[in-house]
Formats: sequence, C-alpha cells, structure tokens
Amino acid sequence: MRITVEGVRTLTFDDGTPVTAASAIAPLGDGWLVAPDDATIAAWVRPGGVTPVRVLPPVEGLDRFSEPAGTKHLKPDLEVACPAEVDGEPAVLLLGSGSTPRRMRGVLVRLEGGEPVAQAGELGPLYARVAQLLEVPADQLNLEGGSRHGDTVRWFHRGNLAAGAGPASVDLPLADLVAAVLGRAGVDAVPISSPRSYDLGRVAGVGLAVTDAVALPDGRVLLSAAAEDTPNAVDDGPVVAAALALVDGGIVLDIAAVPEVDGRVHKVEGLALRGVEDARVCLLGVVDDDDPAAPSVQLELLVEFT
Repeated sequence: MRITVEGVRTLTFDDGTPVTAASAIAPLGDGWLVAPDDATIAAWVRPGGVTPVRVLPPVEGLDRFSEPAGTKHLKPDLEVACPAEVDGEPAVLLLGSGSTPRRMRGVLVRLEGGEPVAQAGELGPLYARVAQLLEVPADQLNLEGGSRHGDTVRWFHRGNLAAGAGPASVDLPLADLVAAVLGRAGVDAVPISSPRSYDLGRVAGVGLAVTDAVALPDGRVLLSAAAEDTPNAVDDGPVVAAALALVDGGIVLDIAAVPEVDGRVHKVEGLALRGVEDARVCLLGVVDDDDPAAPSVQLELLVEFT
C-alpha cells in the first residue's frame, strides 16, 4: 500500500475564522460536513466556500473550548461523521467520543430547503454498553471512528496501549442508531454486536491507535491511526507518526505511513471516501494538530494497493 498526498487545503470559514480541531468528515449535499472536536459549530465545505453549521447548542454560553481557556472539559468532542439517512433523505450522523459523560451525544444533520438542520440526542446508556462489551473501563472509552457497511455502522474505540487497551470496534444497526438519536426509539433498543480488536503495532514505542475509518466497496476498511504519546483518553500528547491501515474483519493486512507535509506529522482524525478505481482509492482526510489557534488542514490522499 502506497500513500500520496495530492492536495493540501487550509480550512477557514468565509469570514476568515479558522476551522480548528477538525476530527470527522462526511458528504453533505454538494460538499462535505467537517466536524470539530472543540466546538458546537461544524463547517460545511462546498465548492463556493466554507459556512458554519450549528450542530449543538452552546455549553455554558460557549461555542468553542480549549485547554488554555480552561474550558476543555465542557466540549462535546464530536469525533465521528458517518453517512446516514433520515426518512429516506441523506444525512450525516455525528457521534461524541464518550470519553466523559458530556461527550455521549449523537447528532443528525440533514438538509431542509437546502439548508443544514441538526437534531441531537443523548446516548449515555449506549456508550456504557459499548464499554462493557469491549471490556474497556468507562474512563478509558474513546470512540473516535466510524465506517458504514450497508445498514451497519462499525464504531471504533481508539485504544491506548499505554493504558493497557488496544484499538477495537463494535457493530450497530444504522437505522436503530438513527432512531435513538431522533428519540423515535429507546437507546436500550440499539443492539451491539461483533466486538473486534486490532493490533496496529507501535512506532518509537508508542502504540498506533484508531482515529477514524472508512469502508471500501469490497467490505475491507481503511483506518487512520496515530501514535500519540498520551496516558489517557482525554489529554493530548506529541504525535510521533500517522498511518493508514488496511483491515479485513479483525485482520490487519497492511500499514503505511501518511507522508509528512512540510516536514510535519499530521494527525489525520477524519476520513471520507471520494472514489475508488481499480486498485486506487481517493480519500479526504482532515487533520487535528491540537493547536486551538491554528486552522485545520484538509488532505487529498491517494492510496494505491500494490
């Protein structure tokens, strides 16, 4: 597997405000919805510009959160963006990481009259059941990736080898998850199945952990992974490497490093599929460099299987 960076774009809203901490991306209308993990406002990236989309109400009057401001503990930490449907119409499902009780919400964003509309729901009991099935302590749960496989969402726990837990995933029916977010069915009605674990190895002694996932047409999955030196599911740390891993079920078939850009390792936290042709896969990746003042970067990635 060979990875090439074919394009780099700095993400800013049309008014010049930076899009920070981009952590998930999925198609919406004629563009892409980019969800941050440090805000209640997402970015709708379209050919004509980048516009803000409110996905959650303010928290204690705030829409952005950071460690320097002492507000990091308030953030909703949206880490997953997955294509979905609501009443037969396209939508984007956003999910929090679950690493604290504040981060256990789901959001559905759909277009009404051409404009994005968001609806959120509390999913705390679902996160608790996922942690129990994966045998992950509640304070270590960190669900950062999601891939869609037909009617199923595969939800990925990032894992942290320093804390004794590697990457893992579970499967959930997409329709049941959507119904739970919309309040049309109880959270307890969402079945969880197929726990899997993944051994992605280490780089410079730091374990590679899953940051997102995208399903390929043949059923295999490309995982984005980062070797981030952090002791837990909440604190950031130095990133020594970023990679993509090709997996089939729970079997890791190949791993390749994401090339550095301008001599810097970029932590790809969100992946979306742009197209597949023979042994070539075109992806969009969004980068969270854990800098509250810096605009996020969007990468055009080409993956070639050899």
